[in-house]
Amino acid sequence: MLITAVEERRHGLSALIVDGEYAFCVDTVTLVSSGFGAGDTISDEQLLSLKEASDLHRAKEKALYLLEYRPRTEQELMEKLCPLFGEKTAAKTVERLRELRLVDDEAYARDHARTLLLTKHFSARRALFELMKKGIEKELAEEIIAEIEPDPAEQIRALLQSRYRRWQQDEKARQRAINGLKSMGFSWYDITDAMNGADYEEEGFEEDGC
Repeated sequence: MLITAVEERRHGLSALIVDGEYAFCVDTVTLVSSGFGAGDTISDEQLLSLKEASDLHRAKEKALYLLEYRPRTEQELMEKLCPLFGEKTAAKTVERLRELRLVDDEAYARDHARTLLLTKHFSARRALFELMKKGIEKELAEEIIAEIEPDPAEQIRALLQSRYRRWQQDEKARQRAINGLKSMGFSWYDITDAMNGADYEEEGFEEDGC
């Protein structure tokens, strides 16, 4: 087969015209590195190898672009790369990034778990759900959450004092707080237990005359 022409396209790509017909777009850097150009002959195997090398380069560039914005799990990168480059190329790309320590699910899980549990004040159950949704294995997620998880009662009391500080005003406000806490993954038992404890503490506080 003959590479009839190489046409420059946008975003660092070049269109390969083989035997007078468009073949595919290839990453220009990969094409230059391959040594092929207009007027050269190329076999089917070489053409396929060129496309695979180009896809791998483009997939890595795309992944690095995504990682510039925020850390991501392997699953998140696969979900972004597969539709563009196929599962095989996406898997090779993620594997290489893992080797370079640019993708680390365990480190990501620890950082994200801290945010979920200590900043957003999610329950352990909700944090587990969020981590698994990102592709973190259940066993690893459970282990990390167990290391970080604060006392649920303390979490709920802190939320009642900040986000739902008017929860004792009336039944509507109380129900709004309950629904909000349930959406964060706290159980009915933990919520009512914390609320009853808060009621008791408030009553005791008033009885002391302070």
